[in-house]
Formats: sequence, structure tokens, C-alpha cells
Amino acid sequence: MYPVLFKIGPFELRSYGVMLALGFLFGIIIASKRAVQKGLEQKFIGDLSIVVIISSIVGSRLFYVMFHTKEFSGHWLDAISPIQSDGSCGLAGLSMMGGVVLAIISGIAYAVQRKQDLYKVADTVAPSIALGYGFGRIGCFLNGCCFGLPTNSPIAVVFPPGSPAGTVFPNTPLIPTQLYASAFGFLLFVDLILIEKIASPPDGVLFGYLLIFYSVYRFIIDIFRFYEPNAIVMKIGSFNLTNNQIIVIVLFFVGVIFVVNGFARKIRKNLDEDSGVRD
Repeated sequence: MYPVLFKIGPFELRSYGVMLALGFLFGIIIASKRAVQKGLEQKFIGDLSIVVIISSIVGSRLFYVMFHTKEFSGHWLDAISPIQSDGSCGLAGLSMMGGVVLAIISGIAYAVQRKQDLYKVADTVAPSIALGYGFGRIGCFLNGCCFGLPTNSPIAVVFPPGSPAGTVFPNTPLIPTQLYASAFGFLLFVDLILIEKIASPPDGVLFGYLLIFYSVYRFIIDIFRFYEPNAIVMKIGSFNLTNNQIIVIVLFFVGVIFVVNGFARKIRKNLDEDSGVRD
């Protein structure tokens, strides 16, 4: 694994951060092009991107700190300070789920505040979110975090000593859930583009599909991921229900609301047009 690409004094360039940056970069480029096609202002998408980037970083850090409070006991400033108490630079410890949730909430709030068409904006950025997720999970793999459970499958990875995975399961073949997640993100990106081109769904539906597909996938893959005890909400027999799974259940129903509302708006519009023609 390559968690640190290079180090200059206390400054470290971490592979996870680089992959997140690439995800943001390509996501913004694609969203900007799609904004023109959908009649949205590129400047708004640029402003929205800044909001999403900041909120995703804040959400990722906040969610991580919430479930790792012992790690910051006695030096709480490390939770928010880019200069850590040990002299190192950066924020080691981010949770992608927290970033996704806060970015979605902040993005929706910003679109409403700017009086933009929320459903059109959501569909514009939906493929970019999937693409960014794909890049982000490559960063997880290079960092050795977000790893799977031990397996006898030939498709397995033994993480090196010192990595998060190698520390918990030394010299043990593990399910490479990060790579599966990355492949899912890239595949979902392609699927959303194809669905839009082939089916031309109403505004808001594409974003709803994103949330639904992601939620179902995430709930399933989490069954095969390792989680610390403080991330497990309850046990049902041998099944562990995690906090992330509870969140994606909520996201699933939010996605359903977007899909149902999108088709309902289209039906109402068609009925209004038919009524106008008869009049």
C-alpha cells in the first residue's frame, strides 16, 4: 500500500487525499459540462462545488471524530487543527459516509437558497458523485482502510504491517471491499449516463436512482466489511447492523422520494398540458 506518496518535513502528501482531489476535479469538470446542457449557469456549479468540497471534508472529519473520541482524548484540537499535536500536518482520519451525507444536505440547502431548480441541479451532479466515490475508494485501498473481513477466496489482499488493515489482521487475506466499492462507483457513473441518454427520466429521478443504487450496494458490501465495535448499532443473530447501514436506509427512502416526486411532477405537467389543449 502507499498511504504516503512523499514526505517533506512534517508535511505528507497522502494518496487518499490525492484520489479525493482527482475525484473532485473530474467531477467538477463533468458537472460543469452537464450544467451547460441542462441550461444551468456554470458559475453556480462552480460555487456549488466549493460548498460540496468544504462540507464533505467537514462531514468526513466530524463523522470520524464522533466514533473515535478516545483517539483525541487530551488533545481535542487535533480534531480540527491541520497541525497535529505530534507536529505532523494534515487530518489523518476521515469517514466517507459523513462527507457524503453532509455534502448532500449542504448541496440541497445551497441550491434552494440560490433559488435554483433543485431536481435539475441534483441530476446534473449525480454522475459526478458516483465518479468521485470511485476515486475515493481507490484512496481507501492505497491507505489500507475500509477493508473487508478475512476470506479464503482467491480474490483477496494481504495488507502490509503498519497499515490499518495489516494492524487488525496481520498476514491475513482480506476481502478487498475498497476495490469492489471503487468498481461500483465507476460502473454507477456509466449507468447513470446511459440511463439518462436512453430513458430521459424526469428531473430528480436520476439523483434518486443514485441514492437507491448506492444504498442497496452499500448495505450489502458492509456485511463483508470489518467494523470496530463502536460502529455496530445492534446484533441480529450473527448479523451486525452498523451505523452506516442505518444511514443508507434513510438515503434509500430519500432516493425513493426523489424518484416518485420526479415522475409525479411529470404526470401533473402532462395532465395540465392535456387540459390546456382541450380548453
